[in-house]
Amino acid sequence: MPRTTEPDPLAVDAGTQALVLISSLRSPLTLLPGSAFENLLVVSTTRSPAKVEQLVRERGGDPNRVGVVPVSGSPVDYDGPMWTASVVHPNDLSGIDQRFARGMNYVKPGEGWVVFDNVNVLLMYAELSGVYQLVESAAARTRDRRASGAFALVRDAVGDSTYERFREIFDTELDERGRES
Repeated sequence: MPRTTEPDPLAVDAGTQALVLISSLRSPLTLLPGSAFENLLVVSTTRSPAKVEQLVRERGGDPNRVGVVPVSGSPVDYDGPMWTASVVHPNDLSGIDQRFARGMNYVKPGEGWVVFDNVNVLLMYAELSGVYQLVESAAARTRDRRASGAFALVRDAVGDSTYERFREIFDTELDERGRES
């Protein structure tokens, strides 16, 4: 159910790329403003497209306006209203990048949103330098399209140097670890 009693913490200006610090079980989709669900691309490393659709519906969004790049080590079977790329394994960073680039074609300049739901998952499967390049490229493409970006990182699960390295990519940082879902 959408929050109505408090401001949306991730309401950022078009083109702004935010590093969003979350707890390990939190989805950044629960933190988006309602307007984000009008045109949204999700790179999902933690939830299946069906679970993303459920979160979109719970937030009052229209799944027909959402695209998903599913990143999973397991097959993904989804036949719903969201646009979905073919599943890509978390160690296939070039495959993730290609599917992300394709999905960006549907993100409206100055209006759309991009959510990368958990950078940490990729760090379990690939080298830091490769994950950094992927995230830096995704943030740059999102910024160039003047879309708002929310890239989630579980801060408590990475060291200080890794955190600082990712932090330099973004325009702002939003620490949402203490918020209740």
